[in-house]
Amino acid sequence: MTDTLPRAATPAPRRARRRATPLAGVLALLVAVAGCTGGGDGGSGTTQADPPAAVTVTGPLCDVLPSGTEPGNPTSLAGQPADRALQWIPVLTTFEAAVRASGMAAELTGTPGVTILAPTDDAFAAKFSRTNLDELLLKDTATLRGLLREHVVTGALPVSGLVAAGTVTTLAGIRLTVTGQGQGARVDDEADLVCADYRAAGSRIHVIDHVLGSLPTTANGDDHPAH
Repeated sequence: MTDTLPRAATPAPRRARRRATPLAGVLALLVAVAGCTGGGDGGSGTTQADPPAAVTVTGPLCDVLPSGTEPGNPTSLAGQPADRALQWIPVLTTFEAAVRASGMAAELTGTPGVTILAPTDDAFAAKFSRTNLDELLLKDTATLRGLLREHVVTGALPVSGLVAAGTVTTLAGIRLTVTGQGQGARVDDEADLVCADYRAAGSRIHVIDHVLGSLPTTANGDDHPAH
């Protein structure tokens, strides 16, 4: 009898390699388990779901993010839990690390319908010194969780929905003002949506260029590597 060798894990996408590589083994295991435990077709003869509808994202930063058939393209993320979808957007490595460090993943996936306003890595670098950011990620995770909750809005809203609402409320109870700006939007006259309308399971993800919230700015401009 010939043993069947396990298939090798699919490499992480090149653009997201810096943050996704340590998770490659975990993701491969999750894929393998999902393949073994996925529900059957109930005898209907249907073995494959219809392909997801194409997802279109908008904003000036979208041009440098995965698209088409590349790993991490918007359509491929549409059915994934929000915390997993964040792993595939290369400019959100700090935000995704903060979600994991603070235990926020369960709240993102367990709350029915949320909008995530996710600051880019550059936005975090402009807001916090490296020492301050390390302190938040490694020690002061309660404060970090509070910061993240100021970036999550109740209701899964596209850009048009945010603009139509005018004001939205975060999980932290903070009200944010949203104004239209061309095809995009601006939040609290501070943050622009630079790549909007990613869809994850039960949520929308909008990439923004500024960290919201009341924490003080501690960045000194020279202790973060250039991105």
